[in-house]
Amino acid sequence: MSQMLALVILLLILFIGDFVAVRTKAWVPSVFVCAVLFLLGYWTFFPQDIVAVAGVPPVVAVMMIYLLITNMGTLLSVKELINQWKTILIALSGILGIIVLLFGIGTFIFGFETIVVAIPPLVGGLVSALIMSEGAKEAGFLSLSVFAIVIYVVQGFAGYPLTSIVLKKEGKRLLKKYRNGELSLKESDNSIEGKDQTELKLFKKMPEKYNTEYFKFFRLAFVGFLAYLVSTVLAPIVEISPFVLCLLFGVIARSVGFLEKHPLQRANGFGMAIMALMLYIFDGLKHATPSMMLEILYPLIGCIVLGVIGMYLFSFFMGKVLKVSKEMAFAVSLTALYGFPADYIITVEVIKSLTNDEKEQEVLTSHMLPPMLVGGFITVTIVSVILAGIFVGFL
Repeated sequence: MSQMLALVILLLILFIGDFVAVRTKAWVPSVFVCAVLFLLGYWTFFPQDIVAVAGVPPVVAVMMIYLLITNMGTLLSVKELINQWKTILIALSGILGIIVLLFGIGTFIFGFETIVVAIPPLVGGLVSALIMSEGAKEAGFLSLSVFAIVIYVVQGFAGYPLTSIVLKKEGKRLLKKYRNGELSLKESDNSIEGKDQTELKLFKKMPEKYNTEYFKFFRLAFVGFLAYLVSTVLAPIVEISPFVLCLLFGVIARSVGFLEKHPLQRANGFGMAIMALMLYIFDGLKHATPSMMLEILYPLIGCIVLGVIGMYLFSFFMGKVLKVSKEMAFAVSLTALYGFPADYIITVEVIKSLTNDEKEQEVLTSHMLPPMLVGGFITVTIVSVILAGIFVGFL
């Protein structure tokens, strides 16, 4: 197969995934559609190395991971998240619930390695699934390598309908309070949605015309290199994943003014990086035979069910302590199953389904959207990468 034909086929699959997700308003996740098409391709006419042939060999994917995780770190500002401290505690309690129930019960049913591989992708997104998949492959667990990808692909089916149900209940409750005069519009913090700009303090005397795409890429790669360097220096003392350090160094680099917020997007490289990473993660499905898919079906369903129960119990308790409704608390913890942009899409769709009045929609949005965005950011972006960095060492 020629490189360009391979690339065209793979990009068509990614587009079909997005198309179905848009048409179904994210009820059918794009990653699920893509995974099914990739599996059908591998079981029929795809060459085993189609992703590498298209131009994304493992070495390119690793480069993208370094850039993307460092970029993730620049999205975090402590000041921006202080206002949502309750949301953060609830999101963390939901993750704790997943860990406690899966280790406490799941280990005896599915085995230690399966649970270790399952938790980071279940709590997070693309990057954590990839870290665990690669870790499992290196440790010789080929079926678990596929399992990490499949659990990332399927978890949205549990998250989307449950979130929609609990958000509708919460929306009706808030709407009733608003109509009774007990609720008003909440002043929103735009910085939560990433509209805040951070000055490059270390380069403030440098004319803007020199801050080219290459300079943004260079600074991003340099911070990623520092993270890698520190991880190798610390290796004899303590084993820390360079990806976890990328996240930390990204936060530091933004706070000292070496990196701006979301430099990868500003360098026009974010879309390309995500595309390469998506293709690489689906590349892991080439090892998945029909018999292997049947073999991992039982632990897949079991881990998701146990994880959701753990989320509900722990977020319910934390919501009680912080005086947050059980519906909102559960919805926030469920963001771990899909993250942004699904958390945004589902919340907006639910609000529109509850009322046609623009003022009422605005009030509901001000109370429901910020916690959902922060919840998704904390779980998928930060905690899942840290967990993956720690758990991969257990294999």
